[in-house]
Amino acid sequence: MRAFRFRQDRRVFLALHALLRNALSHSYPLAPEEWRFSTNAYGKPQIPSEFGLRFNLSRSPKLVICLVSRGIEVGVDLEPQERAGKIVEIAPRVLSPSELIQFELLTAQEKLNRALSLWTLKEAFTKACGMGLSLPLTRLSFLFEGDEARLEVDPDLGINSGRWQFSLFEHLGHRIAVVTERMADAFLQLCEVRPVLAEPRSLVSAITRWF
Repeated sequence: MRAFRFRQDRRVFLALHALLRNALSHSYPLAPEEWRFSTNAYGKPQIPSEFGLRFNLSRSPKLVICLVSRGIEVGVDLEPQERAGKIVEIAPRVLSPSELIQFELLTAQEKLNRALSLWTLKEAFTKACGMGLSLPLTRLSFLFEGDEARLEVDPDLGINSGRWQFSLFEHLGHRIAVVTERMADAFLQLCEVRPVLAEPRSLVSAITRWF
C-alpha cells in the first residue's frame, strides 16, 4: 500500500485487500489476519488448495469487488460507466475480428454499452483462466445475438470455451462481469460490505442469468 504515491490509490488498495480477507473469513473459519497468499506463474493471487476456495478481485476509484467461490475458478472485472468512451477508442486494438463486425453495426450509444460489456468480460475471462493479459484479447470473442451471448476462443489457444459461463450486471454506476467454470446449479450471491470489515449484507438473493 505504501508503494502508491497518491492517497486515493492507497485507500482503494487497502479497502480491496481488507475486503478480500473479510470475504474469505466469511466463507471459511479463519481470522482475516491469518490468511496467507501466493501467486501463480502469471501473478494471479491464490491461497492453498486445502481451503477449497477460489477468489478474484477488481477495483475502481469508487468501488472494489471480491468474488469468492467454492472449488471452481473465477474471474471478475468492473468498469465505471463513464469509461465507456475510452474503451470505444481502443476497440480496434482489443476486439476480435468477429466482435468488430458486430460492433461496427451498432449505433454510437449501443457502442458505449457494448464496449463496457466486452472489456469487462474479456478482463474477467483472462483472470478466471489465471493467465491475465498474457492471453491475447483479440483471440477471444464474446458474441451477442439479441438477448443471448456466447464465447468463442481461438482453437490455437487450447482453451475449451464450453468450460466457462459468464454473467453481466450493473451496480453503483459500474458494469460488472463475472466468469466462472460452468456449473449446472451455479448462482451468484451479491452482498455489500460497508465498511470493509462489516458483516456482509445481502443485496440480491441470486443472479441466475448465465450465458
